[in-house]
Amino acid sequence: MSDTSPQLVWSSAHLALAVEAAGVALWSWNVDDNGFAMDRQGFDLWGLPEAASVSFEELSAHIHPADRDRVRAAFIATRSVAGSYEIDFRIIIGNDVRWISARGQGADAGIVDRRMFGVFLDVTGRKQAEEGSELLAGEMSHRVKNLLALATSLTELTSRSAGSIADMTRELTQRLTALGRAHDLVRPLPGQQGKAALLGDLLSILLAPYDDTAAFSGRIRVAVPRMGVGERTATTLAMVVHELATNSVKHGALSSAEGTLDISSRADDADVELIWAETGGPAVSAQPDMTGFGSKLIARSVASQLGGSIDYDWQPTGLVATLRMRKDRLAA
Repeated sequence: MSDTSPQLVWSSAHLALAVEAAGVALWSWNVDDNGFAMDRQGFDLWGLPEAASVSFEELSAHIHPADRDRVRAAFIATRSVAGSYEIDFRIIIGNDVRWISARGQGADAGIVDRRMFGVFLDVTGRKQAEEGSELLAGEMSHRVKNLLALATSLTELTSRSAGSIADMTRELTQRLTALGRAHDLVRPLPGQQGKAALLGDLLSILLAPYDDTAAFSGRIRVAVPRMGVGERTATTLAMVVHELATNSVKHGALSSAEGTLDISSRADDADVELIWAETGGPAVSAQPDMTGFGSKLIARSVASQLGGSIDYDWQPTGLVATLRMRKDRLAA
């Protein structure tokens, strides 16, 4: 039975088209004088004018200083190490940094007229993706460690103040949920600018569970300037807002159908103040006891993380709490 499958004829023109389509740059290396010959794509990749040959030193001048010695040693070693090799390194073209992968055969395999042959590939996209994955993995590890440490601390402290296992379970779950909402909102910014969330968005999300039912709808109003807050600040504000909102639902404005909560802000050169103002709740006849775990947690968090303080003004119409934070701590 004869083979009727079509036969492909690979001419030099066909191979050239395939190489160009794949973005592969061809090179040959004269092992005696360290001269490199490259095709047009090779010179374009290195940002060099086309020439019959270019010296290893001329190429080395474009290699990133941190990679230069490693690349030089690797190329020399290829003559004595059998098998295929692949070396990834950075080159600098003007203000741009590119990642190149040099590939070939070692131990003089395939050498012709004292020349070794191989290819250069632009792997910048792959390296950027790898760096992005490493950054994301590091970020996730960092956040998980922080959350686990904070959860451990909250568990220990909540156990001291809770009257029963049921109370501890409920209070701890609520506090961890508040932290989770804050962490969901904080995201890394592009260009390694750090992590931030808008203050107004953060407050609205943290308070949404207290305002999303028919009874509470529209009773919470947030009016603050557009400003960013970092991960630590978001975590601290989550704890503060949770404690204030919980107290309000139990004893303050949010415990009454007519009660309202307004959050506003003012700032000077050094500090930012958040004003938590409750109205329409049960009449306040005396200042409540502020020595409980929640109150201590708020004071400690605000002082240590935000470099600030929180003051309580128990007016007859409801609580007015003023949270003072240092501006230079907000992005942390």
